[in-house]
Formats: sequence, structure tokens, C-alpha cells
Amino acid sequence: MKNMNTENERLKDEAWREWGPYVSNRQWGNVREDYSPDGNAWENTSHDQAESKVYRWAEEGIAGLSDSKQLLCFAFSFWNKKDKMVKERFFGVSNYQGNHGEDVKELFYYLDNTPTHTYMKMVYKYPISAFPYDQLVQESLRRSKSEPEYELIDTGIFNENKYFDIFIEYCKVDADDIFIRVTACNRSKENAPLVILPTIWYRNNWSWGYNDYKPELKKSKNGVIDILHDSLSIKKFYARNANSEALFCENETNISKIYNRPKTEGYFKDGINDFIIKGTKTVNPKKIGTKACFKIDTEIAAGESKTFDFRLSPHEMNDAFYDFDEIFEIRKEEANDFYQNLQANIPNEDEKNVQRQAFAGLLWNKQFYHYNIAKWLKGDPNLEAPRNFKNFVRNTEWKHLHNKDIISMPDKWEYPWYATWDLAFHCVSFAMIDAGFAKNQLTLLTKEWYMHPNGQMPAYEWNLSDVNPPVHAWSVFRVFKIDENINGKADIKFLESVFQKLLLNFTWWVNRKDIKGNNLFGGGFLGLDNIGAFDRNMEMKDGEHLDQADGTSWMAMYSLNMMRIAMELAMYNDVYEDMAIKFFEHYLYIADAMEHIGDGKNGLWNEEDGFFYDVLQLSNGDSISLKLRSIVGLIPMFAVEVIDHEMIESLPKFKERMDWVLRNKPELTKLVSHWQVEGEGKKHLLSILRKTRLTKVLHRMLCEEEFLGDYGIRAMSKIYEKNPFIFYAHDRQYVVHYTPAESDSSMFGGNSNWRGPIWFPINFLIVESLQRFHYYYGNNIKVEFPTNSENYFNLNEVAEKLSKRLCSIFLKDENGNRPFNGGVEKFNQDPYFKDYILFHEYFNGDTGKGLGASHQTGWTSTVAKMLQPRNLLSGLNKELITRD
Repeated sequence: MKNMNTENERLKDEAWREWGPYVSNRQWGNVREDYSPDGNAWENTSHDQAESKVYRWAEEGIAGLSDSKQLLCFAFSFWNKKDKMVKERFFGVSNYQGNHGEDVKELFYYLDNTPTHTYMKMVYKYPISAFPYDQLVQESLRRSKSEPEYELIDTGIFNENKYFDIFIEYCKVDADDIFIRVTACNRSKENAPLVILPTIWYRNNWSWGYNDYKPELKKSKNGVIDILHDSLSIKKFYARNANSEALFCENETNISKIYNRPKTEGYFKDGINDFIIKGTKTVNPKKIGTKACFKIDTEIAAGESKTFDFRLSPHEMNDAFYDFDEIFEIRKEEANDFYQNLQANIPNEDEKNVQRQAFAGLLWNKQFYHYNIAKWLKGDPNLEAPRNFKNFVRNTEWKHLHNKDIISMPDKWEYPWYATWDLAFHCVSFAMIDAGFAKNQLTLLTKEWYMHPNGQMPAYEWNLSDVNPPVHAWSVFRVFKIDENINGKADIKFLESVFQKLLLNFTWWVNRKDIKGNNLFGGGFLGLDNIGAFDRNMEMKDGEHLDQADGTSWMAMYSLNMMRIAMELAMYNDVYEDMAIKFFEHYLYIADAMEHIGDGKNGLWNEEDGFFYDVLQLSNGDSISLKLRSIVGLIPMFAVEVIDHEMIESLPKFKERMDWVLRNKPELTKLVSHWQVEGEGKKHLLSILRKTRLTKVLHRMLCEEEFLGDYGIRAMSKIYEKNPFIFYAHDRQYVVHYTPAESDSSMFGGNSNWRGPIWFPINFLIVESLQRFHYYYGNNIKVEFPTNSENYFNLNEVAEKLSKRLCSIFLKDENGNRPFNGGVEKFNQDPYFKDYILFHEYFNGDTGKGLGASHQTGWTSTVAKMLQPRNLLSGLNKELITRD
């Protein structure tokens, strides 16, 4: 029954994607659940309230599973007989409680997953002692911005191994027939009690005033719960231990507890919790409801483990577990075969482990995302929305937005909502294992129920109108090429359909973010929320504005991405040659504007420093170059494209227009280079950075006293560690320090964090850009690595060395330590921790310690691409960049 191509075959059948890990890790504290008049989402619903309050838009749980419309959910809950509440959801501090913003205070690891979710595995480390809820909140509130975050490991609760390793596994018998296994291992030296509650419930669709259909769950016989829903094929929930007690309540808000109203009759959402913890009569004795579980009350001996099995199935059967062990092993083998084939050229077992867990985290972070702005703003017939439109209400200009899809999340606890530019990076990693899903995600964000009628793409739910770097076109072409290389054929329909929508988005950028119409852009936030001397979204007086080196460079990159897509489409339909010409010229105008802004002294490029800076344009016509060295000045590297002359020759209209521009506009000629490579023919380089400027920027970027760290490129030059950048404007002083970890400032939000850490998305684009430049220059450019070391390497070798530094964050060093663990000995050396990987949001610029969201496998999953063996490719139908 073993078949190396089984998982790839399943990917062709959408039915296998219907059930997956689509339940959020946190629904409380989100904008879409905020019905307050002041827009304070973090205080509108708290972690403790979530026990009793029903959600409007989606559900949360531990290792949750649901169908693609989230009609039915399954997740595990636990109780160690000491906690104040059943552990139904992961705990963390809110944005106001954490000294660096919101932060999950749990330890769990995603270990395995396949693209169709036919096999999934994770482990949750649940303390045997009472969970320190209050201690975590109080200490987090006490700590200052300059102190590290207070984590669960710091409480000492894992001392003497007083915890359970709870392994949760799923495997699919069929597309809608699912085996579930939980194995609890007592790592301590004492016997310990544990209550396990495998729970199923319906998302509440009946309480809001639109739909009066209310499905049911009810006991059938011992060990069997009937699932009665007219839209679900799954009809039975089985427990292998038929003597497990079944408990029932309703997925309804306990109004008396949440709103301090007189007690009402009923079996509410918190009914099972109250029954388990307090022994109250809060579960339905008639064994019927919309939320139900099996109760497994057990004791696990010291150092021992116990396993319990369950099944969600459309079939009624006397023995639902006769082939359980056999099928579980088959699915594990199929998962191993799938990844063994992908990792065939990776010899190092530790690298394989890191890559596989990166993919696992990416797949586990899929989520059902539901948000209908028009309904949310207005409120439901049965749920008032007391909006104060005279004061502040989020997203009022996005009434068209109606999202109800499975989407890749950055982190299902800290960021359980999509972010458009994050998603672009997710998709590059997804393309390696499931190009179909990657293409689906990139297409989805351009649909009319996502994209604004004016062409803007939604940023993220806290402010859909914020401006993310325009990397969608880059990701689209990368995914297109990876898919083509893997599957052997070009998906032109996908490329063409997204390109058409990106035309609208590009036009929005040109019309809205080029303030003076001079091809210089100031997008504001652009993902770099704390990188500047002041808030770059700030409204300035008297027409003053900021010309951003990064905003303008992102648009030059966008132009080149669109040009390259149009050229690819023109190979199949010559109509697209005109579009390729249009974006070629647009790139030239942007690149030229960067050259000639202001009086030359205050341009985006500073010749004396050999670096790009933002420029503040004053109302009197003067300009000020903000000479703050940050990754803002590195982003111009990303605007680079290399075109083989063979492709240009095959597009006669494009070639004719390019030649005309180069003949008749000499001021633009220097922006397009050509190079005759012996044995390979002519190549054309389109780049903001010419050879001289490129080497100057790299001189700073590869300097260990500035940007180059042991684990990658820092977001801010380290020179500001001892000598901060100081800037005066409007009678006010602005000061910027290099901070390698979390920010010491909250001026741009609770978790502002861009003043020094290492970020994978930016580093990934740096590596790609270096490889593109190498494809053009070859050995004609060699630079010192590190700067002043007198060791010279070509740009591809530099890219490889940077990749190794980035990958080393997760890999064992000579002492068996992984830098992302931040020197915590238990994480590095303990046999039950040392091979588990977390993929953080960003990393300490000096030590490589993981920071921010701990499960942001989304964009940090690009490490999986870096770990894949490189193969520099060329030619019309192949992409040369990272390890395809």
C-alpha cells in the first residue's frame, strides 16, 4: 500500500482539503469580534471571558480541526485538577498586558503535516502544577520596555519535568473520515492526574437573527455521539473507550456571567468547564446539545504514557477502530515518503528536521477566516453594534469586504488574521509542497470581495487601509516559476488572471502614493513601522511630505515584476508586449526620479555615504536627507531584473521600444545595462543600483559594525548602539538607538520592533537580489565578506554565506545549542525539547534569539527554501533564484 506519489495524487482532488487544522488558536481580542463603541478589541473580549462568550465569526481551540466552512469543530481540552479553568485555549497576555505587546504564554510545537492534512502531529507541553495565569500577567505588566518578556519557562513550572507531553495526531481514512489520537506522557517522577476532553461543537450560526436552523449533537450509545447537521457528511464521533462519559451543553453565551445579569436557565458554552471544575449541574442530563465531549479521567504514572483514540466518520459501524493502527502507520509512511522525496538532496538530518517542521508550522497555520465588514459595522438583528461613527470605527471604507475562506495566517495566536505582504512570503514556501494552494491564496487576495474597488489590497484587519510593501507580483511570479519547474508546465491562466487584477493595484499605488506625481513614493508604514526617526504615517503640515527610499524602491521593484510577468505572458500572447513596454518605461521613470530628486545633494542616494536615505520635503522647497542607516537604504537592491537577450529577441515590439528609449533618452540609458557573457550570450540588467553603487551599499551591509550579524542582516546599523541618530524638526528632537531585540519604544504600537532585529522576509529578498546580480555580473564583481576582512567573494557566494547564517539560527551548533532558543539550557539540551523548533517573527540582531510571535512560521518558513539545495538556472522558462 506504500506509494511515494500518494500525497501528490491526493493534491489533485479538492475533497481531501475539506477538513484541516482550520481552527484559530485565538479568537478573543480580535477586531472582528469587537462590538464595542470605542474599537478597543483587546479589552472587548478577554481570555477568561472566552470561556463563556460565544464568538460571532469563527472558533478557537487547541490543535483544532474543522471543515472548510467551519460548521463543525473539533479540539482538545485538558485539566490537571489544579488549574482554575479547563485548558480549552492557549493562554497569552494581551497587547496592554505584555511589556512588548501581545504574547502567547504556552509551549507547543508543530511537528508534522501534509498538504492535504492526511497526517498531522503536534505536541503541547501542559504543566502538572497549576498554570501560573496571574503570575504571567502581573510580571508582564511590571516589566519595562527595556526588559525581556516574561515567558512560561521563566516561572520554573517545568522544573523537575513536572509536565505532560501531549502528542496530538490526526490521520484521514478518507476525505471525510478522520482518526484522532492523543498520547499523554508524564515526564515527571510522580504519578499525576489528567482529564482529557476531546470536544466537538458547532460554530454558532443561529443566534444572530439570520438563520434559525440549529443542528444537534446527541448521545447514540456508549462511546458514540451522533452529529446531526444537514450540510455535513460526518455523522458520528466515536471513542475507542466505550465507557468514556459523554457531556453536553450549548455553544451559547452565558449572559448572566458575562454581563452580570440575573441567572438564566440553560446549559451554556462554559457548562462543561463548570461541571468539570466545580461539579455544578451545567451539562444537559438529556445528553443533547451543540457542544459535546467525552470525559477521560485518568492518572498517568511517573515516566509513563497513555494513548486514547477517537474517530469522526460518516459511517455507522460496530467497531470503528478495527483498522486504526494499520491506517495510522500507512499515513505516517506516506508523509515520510512525501518529504523524503522533497529532501532527497539534503544530506544533513538536522536540516531535514528543521525544514520539515517549517512546513508543518506553515500547514498548521491555515485558518478559516470569516469577516463580513458590512454586517460587522451594522450589527446583526440579534446582536447590537453600538458604533460611535463620530469618534472612531475601524475599516468603515471597506464595506465590500466579505472574507470566508481558508487562509494562511502569520501566527494563529498572535496574528490570527491574514496580512497581505506576509502571505506573499508564505506562498513561496507553500509552492514547494502545494503549488495549488499557493496559487489559490495569491488569487484570493485579488478577488473583488477582498480587493477594494479602487484597487487597494487589504492590509490586515486592524487597519485594512494601511499600506504593505507591494510584493504580491513578486510572489506571483516566483510561485508561477516554482510550480512550472516542479510540474513541468506553465500555468498561464493563473499568471494572466492575477496580472489583470494587479494592474488595478499598481494604478492605485501610482494615483494615491505618489503625492507630487513625480514618481517618488511615500507609502507611510510599508511594514517598517518603527524603522524611522518618526512615525512615517504622520500627517505633516503645509504640504510637507516624506519621499521614501523604500517606498520608491518597492515601486521600482513592482514595475520590474510586472514587466517580467508581461514578458512571460507575451511569449503566449503578443498583446502583452505593450504591457511589458509600459512597465519597462515606468521603471525607468522611477529609477530616474531617484537620481534627480531635489538639488542633488538631498537625493535619495547620498554619494558621500554610499547609501540611500529618506528625504523630507519641506514647505519652503528645501529638503532634508534623513541620514539614518537602516534597511530602508537596502531595499533599492530589490529592484533588479536580468533578462536574457534571447527573450528580448523573441519579443520584437518590446525590443524595438527598448532600443528607441535607449537611443532617444540618453538620460535613461545608464539605467539599462547589457553584458556579453562568453558562451551564454547577452544579458540585460535593469537595476536601481549600478556596479559602483552596489558595491558601496554592500560595503556597509556586509560590515559587522553596521548591518552584518552572525545570524543575518540587521534592520538597523549597529553604529547607533553607542552613538544614537538624532534629528531635529519642528522644534522637536527625535532619537533613534540600535536595539537588537524588542523595541524600547511603543510610539507606533505596543509591539513596535524594527530597530535592530533580523527579519527573514527582508533577508530572503536580499539573498535573492544578490543572486540576480551574480547572474548578470558573475565573477566581475567580488566584495569583501565581511567588510575589511580582505576575503573576497562573488555575489552568489555572499548570498550562500548569508543563507547559512540565517539557517544557523535554527540548527545545532558545535555544542548542540540552537540560537533561536536564546541560551535556555532546557530547550537546547533536554531530550524532550532539543529537537523541537519554533519559527519566530524576528530574531535578536546579536544573538539570534527568537522574538515576537513564536509560531510565525509564515514568512520565517522561507528558511525551508534556503535549506533546499541550490541550482542556478537560466533560460526563458526557468527562474534562477533560490534553490528551485
